[in-house]
Amino acid sequence: MKSTLFACLATASLVSAHATWQDLWINSEDQAETCVRLPVSNSPVQDVTSNDMRCNAGTSAVSGTCSVAAGDTLTVEMHQQDGDRSCTTEAIGGNHYGPVLIYMSKVDDATTADGSGDWFKVAQDTYNGTTEGWGTEILNANCGKRTFTVPSTLAAGDYLVRSEAIALHSAGSEGGAQFYMSCYQVKVTGGGSATPTGVKFPGAYKASDPGVLINIYSTPLTYTAPGPDVWSGAADGATSAAAATSTAASAAATTAAASSASATPVAASSTAAQASTAQASVAQANSTPGSKACRRRRRRDFQ
Repeated sequence: MKSTLFACLATASLVSAHATWQDLWINSEDQAETCVRLPVSNSPVQDVTSNDMRCNAGTSAVSGTCSVAAGDTLTVEMHQQDGDRSCTTEAIGGNHYGPVLIYMSKVDDATTADGSGDWFKVAQDTYNGTTEGWGTEILNANCGKRTFTVPSTLAAGDYLVRSEAIALHSAGSEGGAQFYMSCYQVKVTGGGSATPTGVKFPGAYKASDPGVLINIYSTPLTYTAPGPDVWSGAADGATSAAAATSTAASAAATTAAASSASATPVAASSTAAQASTAQASVAQANSTPGSKACRRRRRRDFQ
């Protein structure tokens, strides 16, 4: 028992780092950091009234724009340190449990837009009621990758894609939630005529929202993500992981991605075999000192 505790504490000290969304895939093609507005550090935003809620603190537009056809897939990728895409390190470390959410915003020019327009949600993994059920845990099992489909009916043009992870380990008091986000500059081709309305950042979240101000160590636990519902025209709209009755298998199936930095991500329409692969990676993670037993102990310790 003591050796397990010491292993957990040692592992916790090593993996309690913050993280950054940094890389992008178009279908199976790795775009690396070509079109990301990379944050200046891996520290979170914690003031929901700040303009930093749009694309993170200190970010600026880049010259690159990644082109993707409506109906194709994008995969956003998070890691603790810029340039470190190793799958041996958790994408977002320690007890940073919380949802993963993806938004899009139509803009006139992705290389100059400031993110002040409307944002609509296209995908999310929140909490499905199981031990490994947080969006960030699913992200870690998939080497930091989350794949989603660009809605096929979306109007062509420039967009910002905003990927976000919310760490809720200290969210029991107002201002304790940690927001990690990055914006990617993309150009959608083909598509239809849909121009979804959305929410503004800041403004979409309040510090008192139940998805922002919450003690995640209480039981029984139910969770509703902040912000709007996933847009009905998005592939994830009908199968969002927001429902607490979702199973870990279904969440893994919709988010399965490469299990190594060099592997290519899979589309949101994952097969049962791909879901099993993602579950296997979770099982493998459970055999390490930073595994399920340690997570359960850390949850008790942080109550």
